[in-house]
Amino acid sequence: MLPKINQMTYLQVLPVQDQDSANTLRSRVADIDDQYIWLEIPLDEKSRRYHRPMIGEKLQIFYFTRNGIKHTFNTETMELKKDTIPLFAVRKPELSEITSEQRRNFLRVDAQLEIAVKLGDKVRFTAITEDVGGGGCSFRVDRKYPLEPGVTLSCWLLLNYRNGNIAHAKFEGEIVRVKHEEGLKSLVMMRFKDISDSEQQKIIRYCFERQLDMHKG
Repeated sequence: MLPKINQMTYLQVLPVQDQDSANTLRSRVADIDDQYIWLEIPLDEKSRRYHRPMIGEKLQIFYFTRNGIKHTFNTETMELKKDTIPLFAVRKPELSEITSEQRRNFLRVDAQLEIAVKLGDKVRFTAITEDVGGGGCSFRVDRKYPLEPGVTLSCWLLLNYRNGNIAHAKFEGEIVRVKHEEGLKSLVMMRFKDISDSEQQKIIRYCFERQLDMHKG
């Protein structure tokens, strides 16, 4: 239930008057001890400025785990310290203070991203995704490739974040459905079969940003 070291977290300064318009800060968990969760100084991705934590500042923190479950807890800033990078500590919550929510509408968002696919040793191609989520994705591709349910693909997904940074997420996906469309295209629906937490967090972060952009639009 607690976030893991190196996991991406999202913060909002309390009180939040309007959940949809409130600024969301992004930070990464640097360490966890008996009392505190130590976080990197958070970045406001809208203004591209770092937020300076203040002792006693009330915060709401949320993060996503496998299968897109959103965990949320309220806490406050307890300490500041200069390590290799500046860090701040928030009170570690009791497990009973953490609320969890399945975010199926978050899990999958419409997104046209480039995906590189490898099947075996000889078949390689690139395609454009139709949607992406914390549990899988779908993409359109020419029918000529031997794609059918149950086939495992090695994939590299190109993610472009709202701050201009680009990342690649590597995973193995299993085809769950192939829908032949008009013309010579097929829609391939795939679930993540083997993906590390860090790679999945990259995709979840993209989906979260994408959902915010779509909601504000």
